[in-house]
Amino acid sequence: MGKGFQQGITLRHLRALVALSDLKLVARVSEALGVTQPAVSKQIAELEKIVGVPVVTRDRNRLNLTPIGVRLADHARQALSQLDRAAFDIEAMTSGVSGSVSIGVVSSVASTLLPGTIALFKRSTPQANVSVSEGHFIELLPQLEAGALDLVIARIWQPQELDGIDQMALISEPVVVVAGRNHPLAKAGDVTWAGAASYPWILPQPNSVARQAVDALFAANGLPPPTNTIASLSLALNLELLQTMPALGFLPQRLAKAQAARGETVTLPLDTHDLLSEARCYWRKDQIARNATLSLFLKCLQQTTEDVQTIPFS
Repeated sequence: MGKGFQQGITLRHLRALVALSDLKLVARVSEALGVTQPAVSKQIAELEKIVGVPVVTRDRNRLNLTPIGVRLADHARQALSQLDRAAFDIEAMTSGVSGSVSIGVVSSVASTLLPGTIALFKRSTPQANVSVSEGHFIELLPQLEAGALDLVIARIWQPQELDGIDQMALISEPVVVVAGRNHPLAKAGDVTWAGAASYPWILPQPNSVARQAVDALFAANGLPPPTNTIASLSLALNLELLQTMPALGFLPQRLAKAQAARGETVTLPLDTHDLLSEARCYWRKDQIARNATLSLFLKCLQQTTEDVQTIPFS
């Protein structure tokens, strides 16, 4: 296709294709893009002429992408994302934001969300400073309310409205049960909650929301909470403990898969029933208008979250 493809294809074509991939119906695409239905059909027809092969198949009033259409939509989505990132970078770099932002975060999402967010934030505004404190939600929320923290990021169990606090959902990622590679259950064919409960467990602090969620999970499986426990917030320590003793613990699925790929841990086939799967961030309602540094950090967090969600666990 060469130059004809590169010179003929436009952003309107890319947006129409991505919207069609997501929404399937021309009526929905036209509503989402703010154009008429004939305009959407025209853009798809133009795109097929440029590509030289069909990119959609028609099934009554629905349009499905052909394999070439699916691949092209993937590239279109990436191109549009890069343009959005470019617009964000320019806006951030010209904002003149400085100052500082203080973040409280639970350890299970710190390594997933913060590195990319902080890197993007510092690239956008090198003059601004970031401080990060790890803890559990019950400890971090009072600090947020008192103004000692600007933002809190945590895994949530039974989400609820909080007076004077705004919140935003970030990612949904399963938490799984893991064991060291030499654990007796690592190669067991049939693993049950009752069998797992007899081993030592590395768990969140007893007074934390996460620990309440874990206790509820054991209760849902007809079991009392484990009594042979180690309460630790340290991810590095917990990973070492899994290697040195026959303990079990919980890890976010992404981190568990990374550890398994290194041969360090094994994920056990135990259903955690969406335990603490959703991560949210929290900030005081009165801060966005008066704290430009926090506002920019939130935008960086949203951008990083979108990037994380497009990366497959595999």
